Amino acid sequence: MLTVAAPSLIQSVDWVAIAPPLVPAALALVVLVADLFLPPGRKALLGWLSVAGLVASLALLLPLTGGRPRTTFCLPGSAAVPTSCSYVADHFALGFQLLVLGGALIVALLSLVSVEEDRLPAGEYWFLLLASTCGAALLPACRDLASLVVALEVASLPAFALVALRRDGRGGEAALKFFLSSVTATAVTLLGVSFVYAATGSLYLDRIAAALPGVPDQLRPLTAVGTVLTLVGFAFKTAAVPFHFWVPDTYAGAPVPVAGYLSVVGKAAGLSGLSAIAVLGFHSYGRDWGLALAVLAALTMTVGNVGALRQRGDAPHSAVRLLAWSSVAQAGYLLAPVAAAGYGAKASAVGATVAFALIYGAVNLGAFAVVTSAGSRLDDYRGLFSRRPAAALAMAFFLLNLAGLPPGVVGLFGKVVVFRAVVDAGMGWLAVIMAVNVVVALYYYLVWTAKLFQPAPDAVATRRAVPAALVAAVALAAALGVVLSLDPQLVLQLASGSLFG
Repeated sequence: MLTVAAPSLIQSVDWVAIAPPLVPAALALVVLVADLFLPPGRKALLGWLSVAGLVASLALLLPLTGGRPRTTFCLPGSAAVPTSCSYVADHFALGFQLLVLGGALIVALLSLVSVEEDRLPAGEYWFLLLASTCGAALLPACRDLASLVVALEVASLPAFALVALRRDGRGGEAALKFFLSSVTATAVTLLGVSFVYAATGSLYLDRIAAALPGVPDQLRPLTAVGTVLTLVGFAFKTAAVPFHFWVPDTYAGAPVPVAGYLSVVGKAAGLSGLSAIAVLGFHSYGRDWGLALAVLAALTMTVGNVGALRQRGDAPHSAVRLLAWSSVAQAGYLLAPVAAAGYGAKASAVGATVAFALIYGAVNLGAFAVVTSAGSRLDDYRGLFSRRPAAALAMAFFLLNLAGLPPGVVGLFGKVVVFRAVVDAGMGWLAVIMAVNVVVALYYYLVWTAKLFQPAPDAVATRRAVPAALVAAVALAAALGVVLSLDPQLVLQLASGSLFG
């Protein structure tokens, strides 16, 4: 009598592969418990512990950079069905994890100052920041719809509370707008996921991709609606138009480091999920969602730039609001290569998105770092060079990078890579709209830069010491921008090869 061994349901876990998002998760629990025992005068240690943990998470990316992608949490396959994995540490995942963890590190350095100055509850703040970072770092490596949605919510739910931690009225209103719109987007996403599962019978992206071409005709409308709803939910997280309306008020009401976190880390989470689902799961519908994302990108960059142009220098929080609208416009540039991927240029197009996201993340967080110390109104920057030359030069460098002008060479090259991906996909009309928007954005970036070197108002004569953590955050962002400007191939090489598999 022959005995057939049943496949084992016990899987070995590749702890090295999951270490980068696992460290912030474990550290969040440590911070939450330690907060119960530390006296009020020692709460600052929680911040430095969080910074050290994020540095360790970044270091744990190094063992994953060589060789083939590492996988774990896999569903056994057969001769007819390939093995499908829920977690894949490929170049795509590592690129976005570098952005998420590096961005969270700069935000943590800024937060060391803001937590004390704004009198935020230290234990809750650091727990929420680390928990959200864990979800954002986990999301790029997820390869099934259930894990993607769960990771997205782990990144989003703590962010609502981070926005509301400032107890001045504005924080609660900003968090409520963020929460209501995000919950609606999540409901839409879950409805779309359920439709896709009903049509294909799987939640794994590779199995969805294999099943979509063979979906029966009577289920094709259900599949199309499910595809649209799923992508719409993730588009909200990127602050794409028309899902952007929460951005200006949320950024203005949140602590400045949290606004910077949302503009880079939060956007990276949504963008990575959108890219993975569209390219790996729904690529058979590429022409359809490619055109839809192209239109979305064009609207997003246009509306974002128009909103930034309307900011008045003397209005409260005008600097933060301008960066908020700028982040909406930048989301349009980030979406453009993903749209190009729908037309078959998968490797180079998605690589262009990852490369540009890394460049944008470094310089945008640098701008938020300067705003943390210099003021939230645009008029606060008039004559900044005469008072604080280093901060003014750093801010000018960040703004010129965002504009794509020298000496911000890497910002210029980043936009060139995006343009090349769009043109190679045959979307010349989108390239024209991008070119017009780049010219429009030059105006408000250069106006802000000019303010830095204008004569200082007579009323401004005092200079206050800048905390060391804030100086370190600005210096780190500026150093990244300078290094990438000297050797842009460090990130631009991502646009020349396959990131998946």
